[in-house]
Amino acid sequence: MAQIGRRNSLIVLHSTPHGVYLDGGEHGEILLPNRYIPKGTSLGDSLDVFIYRDSEDRLVATTEQPFAMVGEFATLEVVSVNRNIGAFLKWGLLKDLLLPFREQAEQVYVGDKVVAYIMLDEKTDRIIATTRLNRHLSRERPPFKPAQPVPLLITARTPLGYNAIVAGTHLGLLYHTNIGAPLQVGQKINGFVSAVHPGGKIDLSLDASGYQRVASLTDRILEALKNNGGKLPYDDDSPPEVIRSHFEASKKAFKQALGALYKQRRIRFTNPGIETLDVREAKEGDWKPSGKP
Repeated sequence: MAQIGRRNSLIVLHSTPHGVYLDGGEHGEILLPNRYIPKGTSLGDSLDVFIYRDSEDRLVATTEQPFAMVGEFATLEVVSVNRNIGAFLKWGLLKDLLLPFREQAEQVYVGDKVVAYIMLDEKTDRIIATTRLNRHLSRERPPFKPAQPVPLLITARTPLGYNAIVAGTHLGLLYHTNIGAPLQVGQKINGFVSAVHPGGKIDLSLDASGYQRVASLTDRILEALKNNGGKLPYDDDSPPEVIRSHFEASKKAFKQALGALYKQRRIRFTNPGIETLDVREAKEGDWKPSGKP
């Protein structure tokens, strides 16, 4: 049976002037309008389509890809507000996604970017969004291990740091002490699990710990040098936000990695920037790492 709000592989049954009809199983035949039909499509072909309801509550198919599907979290922009029913979010399809007033944790305005969960409304069977996120996070014991890399979605700033959805399932916390530069609500970023407490709370970091962190980062720096002709404009005096943007690492971790490469005679400091050192002996007068934090 075709799943509403998800991608499905459906068989082409027959064509009409308006498009082709697909086999939706218990949902019956579902129209794929002409503008979405791939060239060369024939009866009996299997097509990868997304299923949703149109403005007249009919199930329709599209080959377009929404920014998020049912069961997923995403950062979406508010494009309009209807004072009777709620806000509408841009989500990558011709029809905008409804965020009903009852599903708004806080009032939203046109131009806002909100972190939302995509769901099926139990009453209408329509796809809607909600910013009441906690009810849709997993209550199961987190399966994560310390130092495990995980994708993060920043949901809120708190006095302690930033709340983040971990791998699309659980809520974790990034402490201010583990962040080199401010983050934005709705930002996607890669991070690491620092600890999973007995009660299920998850501590997060933007860097792996210890030698593993430094070793991985040195490899990325050397690869960046190789791809940029042996030179880079970044060093231990570069702003934290610049380092985070280019290397997904804190300034502290970046400085440790540069120090390791310098001791290995792999790089020299050019003030500003670094370059690959082709010889194992440092030359007299070479720039050395600064002592600034």
